Amino acid sequence: MIGRRAVEQRSPGSTGPQPHKRTGPQPHKQAGPYPRTRAAVRVLPALLIVAGILYDALTPQYFTAAPFLSAASLIAAPLLSFGATVWTGVAGTAAMVLVSLRFTLDASGITEIATVAVVACLAVVINRLVSLGDARLASAHEIAEAAQRAVLPEPAARTGGLDLAVRYVAAQADALIGGDLYAVQDTPHGVRLVVGDVRGKGMGAVAAVAVVIGAFREAAEQESTLEAVAQRLERSLMREGVRRDSVEAFEGFITAVLAEIPHGAQCVRLVNRGHPGPLLLRGDGTVRTLAAAEPALPLGMGDLGAWPDRAQEEDFPAGAMLLFHTDGLSEARDGRGVFFDPVARLSGREFAGPEALLAGLVDEVLRYTGGGGTDDMALLAVRRP
Repeated sequence: MIGRRAVEQRSPGSTGPQPHKRTGPQPHKQAGPYPRTRAAVRVLPALLIVAGILYDALTPQYFTAAPFLSAASLIAAPLLSFGATVWTGVAGTAAMVLVSLRFTLDASGITEIATVAVVACLAVVINRLVSLGDARLASAHEIAEAAQRAVLPEPAARTGGLDLAVRYVAAQADALIGGDLYAVQDTPHGVRLVVGDVRGKGMGAVAAVAVVIGAFREAAEQESTLEAVAQRLERSLMREGVRRDSVEAFEGFITAVLAEIPHGAQCVRLVNRGHPGPLLLRGDGTVRTLAAAEPALPLGMGDLGAWPDRAQEEDFPAGAMLLFHTDGLSEARDGRGVFFDPVARLSGREFAGPEALLAGLVDEVLRYTGGGGTDDMALLAVRRP
């Protein structure tokens, strides 16, 4: 900016205030100090106007307050309302006029007043564009919430005599749903559930989730064995891949673990298709991974080889909890690249129920990763009362 009285001199170079970075909402994460930080940033425009007036009053006449007063309008644009942005621009321009009248108003002073006024007008335009963008984002967020409820409806907290809780934490900012899935169905054969992870991201992954969830709900009611349910899911994915003409058009394969908890029996049957094994948390604080007895290919890879599914049976005593999860939990990393170890973290601890388990676990993972991992994380906890 050119000085008010000496055209050949310039104000000292300085770095302007950086705009406050907006962060997307983190599911199941406490807001922390963010509201206080945002409130503090909102007063920056007023502080800059005051600072500009003081700067002009305490410096020689060839220094200018124009950078402070222009910055006030630009900071107000994305943070304040339309009216507040207009008033900030008016106040900044008026302040520029007042400080210029301390001396003889020449061409340089008029130029600086015009500069502050033009920046104020641009700030008003920016404010309107930001407001329109926020409205579109809010609409998209509502649509995403509706899609999540339709594709991944939250199961009842009490299903088939079992206590249930679910959590879905999307890695992508502002996303509510991705490639992880879960579903619970109370059937004549017991409570059946599936937790899985689709290869890939984006709308193709969401489409695969919808196919698997729909096929599971139908098969869970109709098939007499858990192995038959897994085969139904396999065929559904293969049909969808053929219908879309190529594997890349559809997301190809899904790692999944299916479980069946018979009514009145203290056991759980598992069919694991290349997915991390669920964790069994006993009432005495011990934690054990229910790893697959026989490795199997993920769903959707039947064309590479066919092996009969065999359900393995594990004890599930009263008071114990099962934690089903995707690799967003086991592959979460801290700043040094060290993986999160859920077995070590949960061993020796007691939880009031599935809801308390998942709430504490999500908070712990978010702290461990510094705010969020690089992959979606789906969690489903089941307790036998």
